[in-house]
Amino acid sequence: MKTLIASFCLSLILIQGLRAQNNNLVIYSQDGLKFTVILNGIRQNAQPETNVKITGLNAPNYKVKLIFENKMPDVDKNVYLMSGGENAQNTEYSYSVIVKKDEYKLRFNSEAPISAPAPPPADASASQQTVMVYSPVNAVAANTVTTTTTTRTTGTNTNNGGNVGVNMNGLGINMNINMNDGMDDLNTSNSTTTTSTTYSSTTTSSGGAIDNSPAQPAYVLQGYNGVYGCPYPMGETDFESAKQSVKSKGFDDSRLTIAKQIIGSNCLLCSQIKELMLIMSFEQTRLDLAKFAWGHNLDKGNYFKLNDAFTFETSINELNKYTQSH
Repeated sequence: MKTLIASFCLSLILIQGLRAQNNNLVIYSQDGLKFTVILNGIRQNAQPETNVKITGLNAPNYKVKLIFENKMPDVDKNVYLMSGGENAQNTEYSYSVIVKKDEYKLRFNSEAPISAPAPPPADASASQQTVMVYSPVNAVAANTVTTTTTTRTTGTNTNNGGNVGVNMNGLGINMNINMNDGMDDLNTSNSTTTTSTTYSSTTTSSGGAIDNSPAQPAYVLQGYNGVYGCPYPMGETDFESAKQSVKSKGFDDSRLTIAKQIIGSNCLLCSQIKELMLIMSFEQTRLDLAKFAWGHNLDKGNYFKLNDAFTFETSINELNKYTQSH
């Protein structure tokens, strides 16, 4: 009986393992355009690339943003990764960047089992592919800078056999002094200074590409000592523009749709979320927006300040239950 129960449990584990998916997402540019991939608000490649493969994706869909090196408008798209049913298997999904009506767009190309991945695209850019495991944190380049300085001094050297060596804080500065009472033994050397700087990159555990640009400093909200939910808030100029887009719609349904698009690909302060909520006319719409924004909020410890945007106590209680369970 014990053997039968153990076999049954093992079978359940194996079935769950078979159903668990780890998909790949390949995004490439047919024209060799370099871009950075933002997946669910998280930067994946540390420097712009023309062909990026992200592995280890187990969610059914992701919000993808492409930021182009040539400063063209970003591309935003919901990408769905699922091979439903009991026959679900690990799959590699391929998307390409195309130009349509003078705009960049992301187009689905193909899907294939990872055990037998589809052949790479025929364009030249596909030969330089950056492969990385999906990372829940922004890809940041790590680098060490080593500077070596060698100095030779110019002067009149006399020879008396004396020798003095000086080493200052590991800078590698050496001085040799020879003294001689005679005036006819004068030696003069030319003065040269050589400085060399070496950058040595450290590969991150996510397997992402590395560049030598300095990392953006962590954002610190003045007067706030609570938990941070995302790395850097949306700038005031961009937020004002986004807020005007929401206000331009005449109905709450349209306003909510636009607001979710903005929040879904950005990190917002509680004060910014509250401003968007107050644009909505109805209590339920404000509540829906507050729930959605919880996963994209920087100062989570200030979320209670959104309560002022509600009229009814029931809305406050429902939002509190939602944040406690997520």
